Amino acid sequence: MQEIEFYTRVGVTAMPFEIDFATGIVSLGSCFSDEMGARLRDGGFFIEQNPFGTLYNPASIASALHRLMYDKEIGLEDLVEHEGLWHSWHHHGSFSRPTAEECLEACNSRLHQAHQALKEAHLLMITFGSAWIYALAESGETVANCHKVPQENFVRRMLAVEDIVALWRPLLEELHACFPLLHVIFTVSPIRHIGDGMHGNQLSKSTLLLAIDELTDKELPPPKRKKKGVKVEESDHPVTVYFPSYEIVMDELRDYRFYGPDMVHPSDLAVDVVWDRFQRITMTPAVRDQAHFNAKQRKRECHITINERKNR
Repeated sequence: MQEIEFYTRVGVTAMPFEIDFATGIVSLGSCFSDEMGARLRDGGFFIEQNPFGTLYNPASIASALHRLMYDKEIGLEDLVEHEGLWHSWHHHGSFSRPTAEECLEACNSRLHQAHQALKEAHLLMITFGSAWIYALAESGETVANCHKVPQENFVRRMLAVEDIVALWRPLLEELHACFPLLHVIFTVSPIRHIGDGMHGNQLSKSTLLLAIDELTDKELPPPKRKKKGVKVEESDHPVTVYFPSYEIVMDELRDYRFYGPDMVHPSDLAVDVVWDRFQRITMTPAVRDQAHFNAKQRKRECHITINERKNR
């Protein structure tokens, strides 16, 4: 008798490259990328994670990547003062500060650090969250965060597939020219933006998926396997690929028990499932085992530190 399956498994193709603890990684995007980034860091990988803070839309992420590529500093013209704090239109609110000078220092010191990390990286992870953007009504410039500035200062619209492709195709060509060893993984966040309504959220996610399909390589070389005593040269042609984190959560797990209490963010268990699938297609068994050991050690060390603070 054939075994009964209670879910549809999402097929995930092996990547044409592998990562290990010498692989520099940079990530940009939504808060789901923070979850994956935390697991990479806990596993002992070097990752420069969201140097602009959480970013959701493809236009803001493209702008951030362009600044990273050329180490282009944030200037006073990029800031706004609101409710006693200075904010950057290109950054998450975690970079906001009481003075303009402090805000610029926070933004630009992290920018320089991330630029250096990108120069040394072999993997860039991009996570799109939403196709909806907010643009300044006065200038038309897309903002990464509204920082609670009144809504009448913005125009809200959803990017079309053609808009995203027109932004990202030349940017990726420029990126590969500047960093010829850098592979790119795109993914779409499974976090549901229910403020747009269920239909609006689906339209947004579909737009992101269609755009990424236009941007990724369709014909991939076979994955390179390291043989004992043989040095594997880096590929002369970096690849741009898609990892189906959205499909794993929405189509394979497909149950509210895999979401947090807000029914919007995936639970820790759901993220663990995505993390496991990611490891299996990008790492050797030895690297996966070491990453698991590193994560357990880190958790133990954090537990000891917390207990020491309690006993003081």
